Amino acid sequence: MKVAQANAAANSFEVVAREWFEKNAPRWVPRHSVKIKERLERDVYPFLGSQPISDISASEVLGVLRRIEGRGAIETAHRALGNISMVFRYAVATERVTSDPCRDLRGALTPKVARHFSAITDPKQIPALLARIDGYRGTLIVRCALRLAPLLFVRPGELRSARWVDIDLEVGEWRFVASKTKQPHIVPLASQAIAILQEVQPLTGHRELVFPGERSPLRPISENTINAALRSLDIPRDEMTGHGFRAMARTILEEQLRKPAHLIEAQLAHVVRDTNGRAYNRTTHLEERKKMMQEWADYLDALRSPKVTLVDDRLSQGGA
Repeated sequence: MKVAQANAAANSFEVVAREWFEKNAPRWVPRHSVKIKERLERDVYPFLGSQPISDISASEVLGVLRRIEGRGAIETAHRALGNISMVFRYAVATERVTSDPCRDLRGALTPKVARHFSAITDPKQIPALLARIDGYRGTLIVRCALRLAPLLFVRPGELRSARWVDIDLEVGEWRFVASKTKQPHIVPLASQAIAILQEVQPLTGHRELVFPGERSPLRPISENTINAALRSLDIPRDEMTGHGFRAMARTILEEQLRKPAHLIEAQLAHVVRDTNGRAYNRTTHLEERKKMMQEWADYLDALRSPKVTLVDDRLSQGGA
């Protein structure tokens, strides 16, 4: 009996989960590791931790997840389900269990609400945003990435993972594969964007990444770097995010600069189709997009000028 109890304790959910965590944590970014560890310790171990992992049923797992849902943490419940499932799959691989009960819980949780990234889209609020960004006093790498974010309005992951080999400063183009569509994409570089890249080039130009992280030059700045920089400037999360620069550019380009929707969508690396249903390739309307990106950069510069005011949501020289 004592041997059986010892075996059960050695193969409890918590023991297996901590073993799984220790084997995988080294390849995760620290912030991700901390969140998983805290989630398991707070929401899972108190209810499943001491049980033999082979005895845990799908209904017991669901009971744990329902407690999380009960406090309104729907996103956390879904993340916890994913973590529990990974522990069970590890247990299957190490021959502690024969299957993952989480597979039977598909569709059982409250659906996640689609998140909308906060963004400033009112032209009257943009000058203050740009002034704060220009006043950022962090590292040169982060400062340049932050200043490029509104100019280029690419997805945050694409910006932080930019490689020098993909950037041609003489031609004024940045070519890469869009992270969402997995299609080749071209970002025309306005003169202002080129100047910022030239500013950081002496520091990182000899490396692969334009914006390497502090801990390792082989890895880019973290996914939260831009948002953290915005928070350090007292720009709240519900006002602006790194992803929000895309919504800001899309709105202003269409409503203020009167740019055609298909040009904007193409520059956002969305799938844009012609009248025959064919997807445009990366070079479609490239010259028009180059002009648009320079106009966008000039517009942002104009907003920085104290001589420029906004009247009826249109740029106008002071006194007009």
